[in-house]
Amino acid sequence: MARFQDSRSLYLYEAVTQGTIRAAADRLGIAPSAVSRQISLLEEEVGTTLIERHRSGVAPTEAGRLMVDYHRQHAAHRYDMQAKIDALRGLHSGSVSVVCGEGFAEDMITGPVHEFHREHPGISISLEITGTTEIMRRVTEDKAEIGLVYYASADPHIVSRRAARQPMLAIIGPSNPLRDAACTTLEELQNWPIALLKGIYGIRQIIEHAEHADRIRLHPTLTTNLISVLEHFVANDQGITLLPPFAVATAIKAGKLHAVPVQNAALQNAEVQLITRAGRHLSPAANRFLQYCMHGMEAFQG
Repeated sequence: MARFQDSRSLYLYEAVTQGTIRAAADRLGIAPSAVSRQISLLEEEVGTTLIERHRSGVAPTEAGRLMVDYHRQHAAHRYDMQAKIDALRGLHSGSVSVVCGEGFAEDMITGPVHEFHREHPGISISLEITGTTEIMRRVTEDKAEIGLVYYASADPHIVSRRAARQPMLAIIGPSNPLRDAACTTLEELQNWPIALLKGIYGIRQIIEHAEHADRIRLHPTLTTNLISVLEHFVANDQGITLLPPFAVATAIKAGKLHAVPVQNAALQNAEVQLITRAGRHLSPAANRFLQYCMHGMEAFQG
């Protein structure tokens, strides 16, 4: 059986998941030549080629994919051991890693993060904000323990721990004539300048399905990667947007924005999900924080 140094599998893993040697080097904080050298040494140790270099980056060979899977499993086992040690120590120290979309941030901070820190001050929380595809990737690859997503596609590697229906509504400004309407349609919304999130977010994917169902194409005046930009756009009466109301709950409560239901099945049946990787054993701290999210977030009280 070939013998190899476990530590070298990290360089292969990063090169494959990042797509290029340079990107892996940037992530690891070392020179690209050092990454290439460690992968070459690993290939010598196992006696076969692990990556193929292409003009656009690198791709794993069949043996390389086995090695990447080995690294992931090894890291997961190491994490499980640490989780068991943490359990012996109790919930006095440790950390929890969470990844979610921007729309969840305020709900997360004012709800579970606030309550959790009050009860468990010695445990730190890492909260990163990104798009739906990246959230799924990070949870699947064990780079985050808990994920919060809006309208996530089915994935056999992902388990939904809690889901709630959270319809997407038309978000309008204080002077918009639609503010007093009982409901509206996508066809009617075509009459207004509209701002939308970019396509990497589940919110935009739902909108595309809604457009297809109603055979309507919305032409955004503004596209952005930030919900806060959409909020300012609408609050200043420059136009409208489509969002789940929990994403701008504070502005709605303050009367700066108004939410109007849209007659469209795709928009009305959208869900939020609290996710983890299938088969992953969460640490006691992460398990406890998961409960705080389930019962302390407005998004899951739908």
